[in-house]
Amino acid sequence: MVDCPRYSLSGVAASFLFVLLTIKHPDDFRVVGPNLPILAKVGEDALLTCQLLPKRTTAHMEVRWYRSDPAMPVIIYRDGAEVTGLPMEGYGGRAEWMEDSTEEGSVALKIRQVQPSDDGQYWCRFQEGDYWRETSVLLQVAALGSSPNIHVEGVEEGEVQLVCTSRGWFPEPEVHWEGIWGEKLMSFSENHVPGEDGLFYVEDTLMVRNDSVETISCFIYSHGLRETQEATIALSERLQTELASVSVIGHSQPSPVQVGENIELTCHLSPQTDAQNLEVRWLRSRYYPAVHVYANGAHVAGEQMVEYKGRTSLVTDAIHEGKLTLQIHNARTSDEGQYRCLFGKDGVYQEARVDVQVMAVGSTPRITREVLKDGGMQLRCTSDGWFPRPHVQWRDRDGKTMPSFSEAFQQGTQELFQVETLLLVTNGSMVNVTCSISLPLGQEKTARFPLSDSKIALLWMTLPVVVLPLAMAIDLIKVKWRRTNGEWNKHKHSSNQENNRNDENHRRRLPSDERLR
Repeated sequence: MVDCPRYSLSGVAASFLFVLLTIKHPDDFRVVGPNLPILAKVGEDALLTCQLLPKRTTAHMEVRWYRSDPAMPVIIYRDGAEVTGLPMEGYGGRAEWMEDSTEEGSVALKIRQVQPSDDGQYWCRFQEGDYWRETSVLLQVAALGSSPNIHVEGVEEGEVQLVCTSRGWFPEPEVHWEGIWGEKLMSFSENHVPGEDGLFYVEDTLMVRNDSVETISCFIYSHGLRETQEATIALSERLQTELASVSVIGHSQPSPVQVGENIELTCHLSPQTDAQNLEVRWLRSRYYPAVHVYANGAHVAGEQMVEYKGRTSLVTDAIHEGKLTLQIHNARTSDEGQYRCLFGKDGVYQEARVDVQVMAVGSTPRITREVLKDGGMQLRCTSDGWFPRPHVQWRDRDGKTMPSFSEAFQQGTQELFQVETLLLVTNGSMVNVTCSISLPLGQEKTARFPLSDSKIALLWMTLPVVVLPLAMAIDLIKVKWRRTNGEWNKHKHSSNQENNRNDENHRRRLPSDERLR
């Protein structure tokens, strides 16, 4: 007798699964890309590649390059030709299909004139029928900014402020200061601001004592390109320039202006100095971009903030005395805040700071009354077009403040405030109630709830109390009258019937001759 080996059901299932896993799909392939990121400088062309394995032609396949969503491709190659009209926004005219080695499954995407927004991950997908495989390719975009410029601001007794500026960096660079012996100096503030083109503007500030150092350097390093730009300043030389002993004077008090009016910012040199050959900059928080720049006798439009384009002009009538006035037309709520006025020459700037207060006086308040379900009443006071956020008060006929039930403030598209406040009224408190809306600078508008209106409101409130019982009494009288009248008519009708029967009976008893009578 021969013994047969025994096979368990689980063993058979495992063997079957192994066979299935080792059987290749008839269209089985894989896709590989470069192991390292592709580095490209802004403005140059980038070439992204991927390879189909095993190597074979892509003539009857679809190859799709995309960023994060396959439905939004950068470019598509299908059945041996590029599919037109489908490029992802931002790549129109810049994405190009490369056909050098498509017979061996090697494809490439060329991106012309690389931009900062092109930085990041791309996907290369091969698809045949319903079967597809893909790989990712990392594109690192970099830009080396301009050589730094160091200038001196706010030369004061015992201390100066050094500002290192540069433009055109991507991604954000690293900035640091060094003294004459290479020692690291700590920055006072750093600003890295992306521009409309995606490139970063760098502004780094260092505070030093006049007598602490003589030579200071600013270094800006690009991690992507592994390159550095640097600048050095000889502090002792700069402090001996013409402007080192001059100061800038501006308004000591905030300049109030209403929305839609013109803002005037005036500053001048002390002692009087001809400013025709100086650079004058009006700034907000940063050196660049500026509110307005005047240099070499003209406005430098390329350095102006977007929100001020077309809204500034310069009054230069007294420029020979060192006095200039900047006009900002059609004031907006966003114009409120601090401005810096800088006069500069040979890398040394002196400055003054001016505060601007923008305000808008809103509409005259409107008071409406509302009767509540419980019989009470509330007054609603509304107004719009205020800036900054106003103060709201209810007052009684004696001028005393009354607590509001609620207050609501909302800002519209122009950042102007809409106001709504409610007051619950009881007894005679509604007579001559005033709603007052005011700004911090004292501008105020009021509305009064008139006495005549309050009397009408009081009448409407008391009318149900008087009319309802009266109506109920009338209805009751009517019911009683109808009931009494009905009983009397019924009694009268019965009496008439009884009398008629008696008369008939009496007539029957009489002799015939008397009945004939």
